[in-house]
Amino acid sequence: MKISVNQLDASLKKSLLPCYLVCGDEPLLVQEAQDAIRAAARRAGFGSREQYDAGSGFDWRDVSSAGANLSLFAERRMIELRLPTGKPGKAGGAAIIELLQQAGDDLLVLVSAPKLDRSTLASRWVKALEADGGLVQVWPVGLRELPAWIVARMRRAGLQPDADAVPLIVDRVEGNLLAAHQEIEKLRLLSGEGPVSAADVDDAVADSSRFDVYKLVDAAVAGDAPRAIRILGGVRTEGTEAVVVMWALTRELRTLANCADKIRSGVDLSTALRASRVWQSRQALIRSCVSRHPVAHFYRLLKLARRADAAAKGQLAADPWQLATEIVIGLAGVNLRAA
Repeated sequence: MKISVNQLDASLKKSLLPCYLVCGDEPLLVQEAQDAIRAAARRAGFGSREQYDAGSGFDWRDVSSAGANLSLFAERRMIELRLPTGKPGKAGGAAIIELLQQAGDDLLVLVSAPKLDRSTLASRWVKALEADGGLVQVWPVGLRELPAWIVARMRRAGLQPDADAVPLIVDRVEGNLLAAHQEIEKLRLLSGEGPVSAADVDDAVADSSRFDVYKLVDAAVAGDAPRAIRILGGVRTEGTEAVVVMWALTRELRTLANCADKIRSGVDLSTALRASRVWQSRQALIRSCVSRHPVAHFYRLLKLARRADAAAKGQLAADPWQLATEIVIGLAGVNLRAA
């Protein structure tokens, strides 16, 4: 059966299905859906958990045999299968169907994947899972729905935002739910539960750690490679998701490429900055960066950013932090070897 994200908690309280597929390109919501299923499984007595990452070169015989193996202590088991590309292929599809046939009272199967295309959703393994279990498709939260989503999340965290606070958060995160989640948690930690005003949001921004992703972007755009690398290391140490870092860098690169494109077509820089909706306080930074780089350089860095984002989401076998380092140094306009 199909289960929406909003209906998942109620469905889990009603009954625990033998198998689930959680898919989508919103990392925060996908993770939270999986966490809800795991928590329900623990409450139901599934004390053993096995994980398989079906990346390149994965041996599907491991999955086929996993379902048939009996637990040494006769525990109820949960098997998690992660599909980085969402396309297991013929052998993988057959192995998943075989695993699903073993699911039941003592075995729960949780499959996770990025957003699935129409052909994959119509495949035999997805249909088999949907017939006996739950298909949870995670859809993006649009900019129109984002304010209401933020209000709901803040209230869940014990915060009571006023009418002016929410637009400030929306403007800062620009649709990135992981970033929005971090902003809300930061507000809760700094201000405690209760009313939240626009001034509180401003204070939280001002009191942000010196290892903040926005300061990382500004340091790179300003050409200060040593500081940008130090901040990147601090951001990683503090546990910030690589996906959030790549979102911030990609957003800035798109703005820079857009400005550079307009200038190349004959538009003056001031007009280009206004058209790209660059804040007045950041225009000097952007001017300096655009003057240091040819437009082709921004597009090369955008390609690298797409690879890094895929790596951060587990869709590419690469180190997203290493790729982020290359982007930061390239944006700062410093030779990688020299840095």
